[in-house]
Amino acid sequence: MAQYIVMPKLGFDMREGVLVNWLREVGDTINKGDIVAEIESDKATLELESPVAGVLLKKLAEAGDVVPIGDNLAVVGKAGEKVEGNGRTAAVSAPQPEQPSPPATETPVAKPAVSGAYPGGVKASPVARRMAQEYAIDLTQLSGSGPDGRIRRADVAAFVEGRRVTAAPPPTPAPVAMAEEVTEVPTSRLRQAIGRRMTESKTTIPHFYVTAEMDVAPLVALRQQINALLPEDGKISLNDMVVKAAALALRDFPNLNASLGEGKVIRHNHINVGSAVAVEGGLLTVVQKDTDKTPLAQIAADNRTMIARARAGKILPADVTDGTFTVSNLGPYDVENFIAIINPPEAAILAVGTARQVAVVVNGEIRVGTRMKATISADHRVTDGAEAARFMQKFKAFLEEPLRLLL
Repeated sequence: MAQYIVMPKLGFDMREGVLVNWLREVGDTINKGDIVAEIESDKATLELESPVAGVLLKKLAEAGDVVPIGDNLAVVGKAGEKVEGNGRTAAVSAPQPEQPSPPATETPVAKPAVSGAYPGGVKASPVARRMAQEYAIDLTQLSGSGPDGRIRRADVAAFVEGRRVTAAPPPTPAPVAMAEEVTEVPTSRLRQAIGRRMTESKTTIPHFYVTAEMDVAPLVALRQQINALLPEDGKISLNDMVVKAAALALRDFPNLNASLGEGKVIRHNHINVGSAVAVEGGLLTVVQKDTDKTPLAQIAADNRTMIARARAGKILPADVTDGTFTVSNLGPYDVENFIAIINPPEAAILAVGTARQVAVVVNGEIRVGTRMKATISADHRVTDGAEAARFMQKFKAFLEEPLRLLL
């Protein structure tokens, strides 16, 4: 029996998505988990995995269509099944017995990068298209390094760099009487979504904040020891250790791993810690699942993979859904301390600053120590200051006794 590929929900406030591009054609054989299309939510452009296996019988949406979540995008079934109707609720009927079965579908032949089947006649990722538009590049001039000649972000970046090297120095511009007073930059869907969600958060959620300072010299030393035993592509970051510590601390404070429902607090049975990631045009939160139960090395591997996908514009739906708590770490930017806005529908978010060498007093003597500040922002409808302070004490204990992160 035929089944549908539908527009997934990629956030609690998502109502619709844009079908950017189909990557498979009618008649192609599809396995469960195959990437079949690219879709764009308010957050990002994502690769859509097929939840079913079979033959792609019919597309129910075309590139550029805005599709509500849950609506059908395509029909997948057995070769020979008939699809009736043109809507996104198309009916499917079994093949007529008197009709012979069609021959087995052959492996599709690789398509050239330039074709009328793609927007602008060029097969390219959405990120590559945005970069090309920004730098005024004609994509037909480029050769794609992706599957079937697909142009990727790296191809555009290489072209831009080559153009900079070979270009002659620009002539000195003639003086003008008056420069333009403003430059108008259209806001992206991602930036609009961030603005909408943060405005909602700050105007409807009563935030309060608790800051703690911790001695992270043992944490830094343990990380150095661990990384000395790991290959370059398997090393652990301080953020990975912070994420693990937060997850372990949340076990004792279920109100901070929760959401607010109608007259009730919804405590989540899984601790899925998200990490805020800066991307082109804004930020995304990638979510590591069952963080409290996951070994530190696996947390590092998961986050490294998801962050790479996010920055390459190749995020998967599973990467950005089902978060229950968020860590926002500005440590790499030499930030002493900051507060973060809660990411709805979560009840709290942890803002982490830089681990810094500072003067500290130990037993009446001034010494050099390594300290880090962190601030939890919490929803006062769900929790109170004393509970948030106890969470920070627990979190601090894990970072100051970091071997507990490995148990």
